[in-house]
Amino acid sequence: MSSNSDNSNRFSATRRKLLMGMAALPAVPLLAQTGLLTTPAHAQAPATADVNTTGLAVTDDEVTVGILHSVTGTMAISETGSVQAEKLAIDQINAAGGVLGRKIKYIQEDGASDWPTFAEKAKKLLVQDKVAAIFGCWTSASRKAVLPVVEQYNGMLYYPTFYEGLEQSKNVIYTGQEATQQILAGLDWVQETKGGKTFYLIGSDYIWPRTSMKIARKHIEGHLKDSKVVGEEYFPLGHTQFNSVINKIKLKKPDVIYAAVVGGSNVAFYKQLKAAGIDLSKQTLLTISVTEDEIDGIGGENIAGAYSCMKYFQSLDNPNNKEFVAAFKKMWGEKTVIGDVTQAAYLGPWLWKMTVEKAGSFDIDKIAEASPGIEFTKAPEGYVKIHKNHHLWSKTRVGQAQVDGQFKVVFETPDLIEPNPFPEGYQ
Repeated sequence: MSSNSDNSNRFSATRRKLLMGMAALPAVPLLAQTGLLTTPAHAQAPATADVNTTGLAVTDDEVTVGILHSVTGTMAISETGSVQAEKLAIDQINAAGGVLGRKIKYIQEDGASDWPTFAEKAKKLLVQDKVAAIFGCWTSASRKAVLPVVEQYNGMLYYPTFYEGLEQSKNVIYTGQEATQQILAGLDWVQETKGGKTFYLIGSDYIWPRTSMKIARKHIEGHLKDSKVVGEEYFPLGHTQFNSVINKIKLKKPDVIYAAVVGGSNVAFYKQLKAAGIDLSKQTLLTISVTEDEIDGIGGENIAGAYSCMKYFQSLDNPNNKEFVAAFKKMWGEKTVIGDVTQAAYLGPWLWKMTVEKAGSFDIDKIAEASPGIEFTKAPEGYVKIHKNHHLWSKTRVGQAQVDGQFKVVFETPDLIEPNPFPEGYQ
């Protein structure tokens, strides 16, 4: 087994290489006890016949789940942290006695940054492996590919990424934010604090950025006083040539650059902004797609000064987060970083465990029915609760990127924001 120092060096180097276009992610053995929780094992597990009536991969002492993320391709830099977080949660749950007295076994599949592959692997996990839950996806394109599969075969997907909303399914628990919790609150903040009146929208070219920008434009032009969009452009995933749009931005001189560039393209985008003389300590840039995971490859010196709107930052100062960060680094190395989606991925196995135990069953229909109202008081972000629409109540925060790759939190909503995936007037 590798030492923590070895793991740290390996993963820090790997993330930077992935952002520069390398596809391979080395496997790292799962470490044993994390020490976060010490709950004793269940004295007596309920009979399998009572808790598994639909033929899932559940035995008297084990339950099998699926992990489905990109560990190769342009999205690997973003999804690597999700895999790490889900494995940490599973390890902690097992150390605390498992789920209904059963240890969790996982089968990991690679979506390979390819949406048809995600659908294929999801079907394999549900039909062949008969997993009790899937923790996975990152982009909305991958989720949209997987959604009809989990609905057809009645699986349960725990999806960790902030996304555009406009979706609700019995078969999905959305552990990231939807648009009203991220986009609207962030735009309100940037106008109130930075006087933003003109906005230039730029994103990667697939469903999440396009839908998010549609929502953003409606909010800017319909709800922010005297504000307008002065430019809007999209680029393919993996795109690396942004000089043309940067020149347009320099000519338009927008008050705010509003960015939803995804995956490895972020390295080129932020390096080229800096090379073009755009100083992000003076030019306001608000992103809804860059977390600490991406900065690990971008380099803090290339994005320092920019703002990011998320519900979680590694720098959050609360007891839950301190325990989580310590456990994550113990497992994956001191140099690893933790972003918003990584934290939301960590929530998935815990929320599933609590829901299974509330339902007293691994059956999907019973889990779907039992999910609303589930609370996780040990969430690193502070506290989460599942709404009846299968999204989470959560706060919105804005952080300013620092040279060291972390964020300084400059804004936090005073209360949890109720999820509203179908906001009136934005569809």
